[in-house]
Amino acid sequence: MARVGLTTEGLIRAGAETADEIGFERTTPTELARRFGVRTASLYSHVKNAHELKTGIALFALAELADLASEAVAGRAGKDALTAFANVYRDYAREHPGRFAATQFPLDAEAAASSAGGRHAQMSRAILRGYRLAEPHQTHAVRLLGSVFSGFVGLEASGGFSHSAPDSQESWTEILDALDVLLRTWPTTS
Repeated sequence: MARVGLTTEGLIRAGAETADEIGFERTTPTELARRFGVRTASLYSHVKNAHELKTGIALFALAELADLASEAVAGRAGKDALTAFANVYRDYAREHPGRFAATQFPLDAEAAASSAGGRHAQMSRAILRGYRLAEPHQTHAVRLLGSVFSGFVGLEASGGFSHSAPDSQESWTEILDALDVLLRTWPTTS
C-alpha cells in the first residue's frame, strides 16, 4: 500500500530538488526514501526502479525548461529571441544543475515521444525561421545551437572558465553575437 501523502508527482518533484542538491547521478530511490523517512520498497509503488525515477525527473525538467523558454521567447524574433532562448538554458543550468543534467538523460523512444523535447526543437526552429534557414540547414543549425549551449554551460559549470580572462559572461555575449552573424550568413550551398 502506498504511504499516505506520497505520490508519483511528489516523488518526481522531490527527485528534481534532490538532483539539484546532490547531483542527478546520485539521486536514487534509496536516497529519496531516506529523505521521506520510508523504506525504499515503499517508493516502488510509484516508480518501478531507478531508471524510471531518472526518466521522470528528466521529463519534469524538460517540461519545466520548455515552459521557461517559451515564456522568454514569446513576442521576440531574430537575435533578441536567440539571446532570450540561450539565456534561459544558461540560467536554468546555473539555478538547477541537477535538473539540467537530467535534460541530457537518454530517454527511450516512448518517453522521448511524450517529452517536451519536441517543444524545445519547435522553439529552436521558430527562432531559426527568423534567419530564413530552410532544410537541411535548419536541422544543422538546431544541432549547432544545442551543442554550443550545452557545451558552454557544461564547461562553465565545471569551472572551465574560472581561471582565465575575460570572464565567462563576456565570452557568452560574444558567442551569441557570433551565432547571430553565422545564422544570418549561413552557407546554403555544399
